[in-house]
Amino acid sequence: MDEEKRITLRLPADLHAWLAAQARSARRSLNSEIVYRLEVERAAVADAESP
Repeated sequence: MDEEKRITLRLPADLHAWLAAQARSARRSLNSEIVYRLEVERAAVADAESP
């Protein structure tokens, strides 16, 4: 990433807890876990859209 943007994100408590647990098990920060999952999803969508 060349440039980073900061956002405020509101999550339901149960989703936050689940993401935090996933981040711990992957030895990532919560922020890194969210970015990782968004990038994986973006790649999957791009693959699905390519001819």
